[in-house]
Amino acid sequence: MRHLKRILNKILWMRQRVIWKLQERAGMSVVELLLILVVLIALVLIFKNQMTNLVNTIFRKITSQSSGI
Repeated sequence: MRHLKRILNKILWMRQRVIWKLQERAGMSVVELLLILVVLIALVLIFKNQMTNLVNTIFRKITSQSSGI
């Protein structure tokens, strides 16, 4: 009986350890996601004018070419 109790405790300890590891990885993924989001926002702010000009040029071409259809 004592041996069985020790094995059960070991299994429960291993289960808890797996849960902790999964929670640690989930926390890291949130941090990684936030860093990626910050970089994307910074790129949008840096290249805002260029992206606006590109989108306007594309829409102008679409408008001018669609009038010929």
